[in-house]
Amino acid sequence: MKLEVTGLIKCYGKTRAADGLSLFVEAARVLVLIGPSGGGKSTLLRMLGGLEVPDEGSVVINGRRLGVDEQALQAYRRRNGFLFQQFNLFPHLTARRNIELPLEKVHGHPPAEATEMATQALARFSLLDHADKLPAQLSGGQQQRVGIARAVARKPEVLFLDEPTSALDPEMTAEVLELIQELAEAGQDIILSTHEMGFARAVADQVAFVAGGKIEEMGPPADLFGASRSPLCQRFLSRVMRY
Repeated sequence: MKLEVTGLIKCYGKTRAADGLSLFVEAARVLVLIGPSGGGKSTLLRMLGGLEVPDEGSVVINGRRLGVDEQALQAYRRRNGFLFQQFNLFPHLTARRNIELPLEKVHGHPPAEATEMATQALARFSLLDHADKLPAQLSGGQQQRVGIARAVARKPEVLFLDEPTSALDPEMTAEVLELIQELAEAGQDIILSTHEMGFARAVADQVAFVAGGKIEEMGPPADLFGASRSPLCQRFLSRVMRY
């Protein structure tokens, strides 16, 4: 995955969620965004995924520039997968149907083909025994695994994950993080934001520290966690990694 981001500005009223943000990644399988809450991680992730359009600046992923045309953005979104902090499953649909429905309605697969793809995704994540359960009948970790299965069922170019474990307890967090690590090891390109520093250090090829709507520092995890140059990043890491 190659990424070129130049001068992104995104304002919500008087708040600059992205304030001239730029970064360059020559080659990486997993890019992890870390930083304080409200620093701009989610906004950056949504702009990289084409879910938000910057007020200024440009995003180029794998040599293709994201435009502002809605039709082109929709085509770009369909090529990628997304998972957010909340599970966002349809509560009245089974786990299987939660995966089938987007394949049919968004991607245009015939029902029989969508069923086969959903079954494969559920089997991949050891969820076949839960295929016919409603979300309320699943644990938080199982719901998030269904969300990941839905996101990767169509083999996305890039998987975007926005703090995917923030609503989970420690045991379920470990379960989901292991699953994400397996996806990365299998070759899936991933961009994610997280507060799990140990996970970021173990899985990322590149880590970007986002604060104040800017990239304060970026580099391989050994450099950023072991010898950060930014005082702001140093203070952040000293707090979150103290215990």
